[in-house]
Amino acid sequence: MRKLTVTLLLLCTALVPVPAQETEANLVDAVTLYTGGQNKKARQLLNTLSIAQPKNDAVWYYLAMASLKDRDMETAVDACRKAVALDSSNYWYRHMEARLSLLQNKAEEGMAQYEALVRDFPDQESTWYELLELYLQNQKFEKALEALDEIEKQRGPSEEGVRTRYDVYTAMGRQDEGAQILEQFNEQFSVPSVLSMLGDYYLADFKDSLALSRYEEALSLDSGYVPAVLGKSEVYRHMRRYQDYFNTLEPFFASTEVSADTKSMYIGNLTRSLDPRILEIHRAGFDSLALKAGAAHPADSSLLSTIGSYYYTTGREKAAGEWFRKSAELYPESLTQVATYIQYLQLQGQWEPLRERAMEGYAHFQDLAFLDYANLASYNLEDWDSIIGTSQMLLSLYPKDKDICLNAWTQLGDAYHSKGNDKNAFKAYKNALKINPDYAPVLNNYAYYLSLEGKNLKKAYNMSKKTIGQEPDNATYLDTFAWILHLMGKDLEAKPFFKHAMLYGGKDSATILRHYATVLEALGEADTAKIYHSQAQRLEAAGKQ
Repeated sequence: MRKLTVTLLLLCTALVPVPAQETEANLVDAVTLYTGGQNKKARQLLNTLSIAQPKNDAVWYYLAMASLKDRDMETAVDACRKAVALDSSNYWYRHMEARLSLLQNKAEEGMAQYEALVRDFPDQESTWYELLELYLQNQKFEKALEALDEIEKQRGPSEEGVRTRYDVYTAMGRQDEGAQILEQFNEQFSVPSVLSMLGDYYLADFKDSLALSRYEEALSLDSGYVPAVLGKSEVYRHMRRYQDYFNTLEPFFASTEVSADTKSMYIGNLTRSLDPRILEIHRAGFDSLALKAGAAHPADSSLLSTIGSYYYTTGREKAAGEWFRKSAELYPESLTQVATYIQYLQLQGQWEPLRERAMEGYAHFQDLAFLDYANLASYNLEDWDSIIGTSQMLLSLYPKDKDICLNAWTQLGDAYHSKGNDKNAFKAYKNALKINPDYAPVLNNYAYYLSLEGKNLKKAYNMSKKTIGQEPDNATYLDTFAWILHLMGKDLEAKPFFKHAMLYGGKDSATILRHYATVLEALGEADTAKIYHSQAQRLEAAGKQ
């Protein structure tokens, strides 16, 4: 009974109102904790204060702030509403209430609260800008124009305001009216940004002379204004005045004041969008722009790669490689730049340097993708021992990673087979299938190599059947299955699988064509078989197997 009495006494003590002076002191402590980053302690103190002094609006406001910081939206909304109910004349309470509505994705409610804010607190100019942004986000364009009118009454005409107004008119499909607004503003306040927007408007409307005049007026105010320089050059390009086009752009590309990112973006867009014939006809001019950009920013990796892509796209692979190499060597810590050069080496079939760079990349970044490139190079170099060594290294480094081990055992099996060591190849395939019994690439190769030995055909048949069940349109898998059927004396059953393979790439493989021809011969279709033998010969003569 004594314990219960003490507990009741403590509860009664907690409910005794705290003197106002003490509450204010505690509130200052809570705010200090909140602003000092000790949000948990601040909330604890504010919760206590909200129980002790439920009529203190500031306590509820700061509790809302602290709760929002903890992403406790329910408490934040409830506390903020209580603060507003206690003092609706406080701008900051009402502003936070509107913000919380937006954070809850209640756009209409939030806009209504902001509209009430600008009505009740007309001196808070920033609220009009927030309301304008809300109208724009929610495509309330007529209301956005009204907000712009109000802002202009308070602040007067502004460059930012007229540009926003033009964007609103454009979004409403009234771009011509927007352009008139720009022209009216330009008569009073001539600024490069507005003139360039006018230039863009006239250029899109195929009024090249008007566009050119606006861009030139903008450049008379600021000779290096980038949008006007690019706009003017576009006018010349539209007019096919390429010498004027290059003359306009060369100072832009040579300038160190213009960012490398801007030039990189321009060259990239140029490479993707321009007619290849134009790039070829005016190659010298475009090359000059790229070289000037490279000279202005000799150590910018993104720009160097973009120039490399430009040369590659225009058929100068060797020159492209030099740019990719330079970027990779300047930025050995950049995985992107190193990988780009490695991809270039792969596309060019430069297997020795590819393997060397790929192994360096793996040593530096420990990214297994580089080992795949190294193995690809070794495969094309027919260096089976290197593939075996790399695969065994992976098995020892990542013995518990099923995906890595599956890939390593697969490559090990393929390499051993290429060396003529089928005993070890089959061991590797068995280990791979222990990890994933349904792994189609291993099932197919294992089955095919068994069939070449002419033994275990039933096992080969069962494995191959799994692969075409998984990928019924894979010409390689269809060929393996059909060839096993042929070896089992089931040529009539094999024929439809070969026919299906022909529809999905089989005609591009000399091996598949030879197999099909053999089956046709076995079925007595000698004339048709000759056709496929002839096609296979042509592929073999072209070096395709």
